[in-house]
Amino acid sequence: MIKHSDHFHGSDLEKIEQIYRIKKEDITSFSANVNPLGISPELRKTLADKIDAITSYPDREYTSLRKCIGNYVNTDFNHIIVGNGSTELISLFIQIKHPKKAIMIGPTYSEYEREISLGGGSSLYYRLDEESDFNLDMKSLDNELKPDVDLLIICNPNNPTSSAIKNEDMRKILDICKQRDIFVMVDETYVEFAEDMNLITSIPLTEYYNNILILRGISKFFAAPGLRLGYAICGNEDLLKEINKRKNPWTINSLAVIAGEIMFSDEEYILRTKELISSERTRICNTLNKCDNIKVFPPVANFVLIKILKENITARDLFDNAIKKGLMIRDCSTFPFLDQQYIRFCFMSPEKNDELLKILLESLK
Repeated sequence: MIKHSDHFHGSDLEKIEQIYRIKKEDITSFSANVNPLGISPELRKTLADKIDAITSYPDREYTSLRKCIGNYVNTDFNHIIVGNGSTELISLFIQIKHPKKAIMIGPTYSEYEREISLGGGSSLYYRLDEESDFNLDMKSLDNELKPDVDLLIICNPNNPTSSAIKNEDMRKILDICKQRDIFVMVDETYVEFAEDMNLITSIPLTEYYNNILILRGISKFFAAPGLRLGYAICGNEDLLKEINKRKNPWTINSLAVIAGEIMFSDEEYILRTKELISSERTRICNTLNKCDNIKVFPPVANFVLIKILKENITARDLFDNAIKKGLMIRDCSTFPFLDQQYIRFCFMSPEKNDELLKILLESLK
């Protein structure tokens, strides 16, 4: 049985290997929220032929890559900045804005809080209400945006709740924050998995608002966390100049640049990913909703949050039952406001999804 002190991130396969004596190659991680199709076939086919690129420095401005991203997200490439994963860009942004007090909409990813703390600031959570399926209450948020708040952080779609804020509501949030001199940082790591991404992404709003920065990356949708390529979209040119001024040169290597350009252009792979996630999200949720011993929170992203309603069954129990079969889910008790009643798992191949569903439903009879 998993120890109470053992909590695993989706990348902690080495720890799992040690504790459960299961080879990490034999583990299917439903915890990492990564595209089950793996990397782009075009990337797999062509990247090796580009190996000579490492004999020279990449373009210091990354112009070609930024143009490719601009075409992918349909925005001006001059409003795009690239970094060594979104974590580098979060860190640079926090260093520049130096927020004294931030509000994070949660439960959510913990890296934001860490960066704010390192910068000497404090952070509070605005708590999403479970009764409303973790969807945002605009009036309630408005009341929490006090004069001493200078940064609002939103993960959209949110991890781990898989809920989302539509861009029509994001516009209202930006209007409120503009009036109160609050900057808004939006993490769109999972937006490409959404059924109708155009209703959620805030990228079009960067043309009208200078108090928003949007973060994205290739770790999840493009299944390439090891390449460490992130990017941000912002219409505030002064902020972009300041980030570029502080940013170390060549933080993205030549192969990552080439890989990004290939992936963002692989339209067939992008479409296949969206179709697979859409069909499996619908199928799995329809199956889970037939189980009386759980509550399924409607997912927008490529993962689903579930509340366990059956007595004497905890997230640790379900984690243990699944990992013994080589399937790794997320015990969500480490997220703010969640406890041992909650698990999260992403959508993988239909065959693997069926394996996990069988284990979960048998455990929850």
